[in-house]
Amino acid sequence: MVPVKEKWTDERLDDLNGKVDDLGVRVDLRFDGIDRRFEAIERRFEGFDRRFEGFDRRFEGMDARLAALQRTMVLGFATMAAAMVTGFVALATLIVAQG
Repeated sequence: MVPVKEKWTDERLDDLNGKVDDLGVRVDLRFDGIDRRFEAIERRFEGFDRRFEGFDRRFEGMDARLAALQRTMVLGFATMAAAMVTGFVALATLIVAQG
């Protein structure tokens, strides 16, 4: 390939400089548009964050209720076990007393 020799006059260099400046402005404008889109997306995610915080509060309430239910079940089991032991002791006492 044969190298092409061109003359770069001041006018052509000024024209190229103007094109480069114009390209820089267009790139800046496009990035500004992208920045606005990302800001909109971030605002939407902030809404999601608030909604998830609400879910967290609801789950904390559910945890407290489940812990209370577990305590009630343990106490109920202990009460039933004590009643059964008392019944067996009473039955054994009756059998021994009759025998």
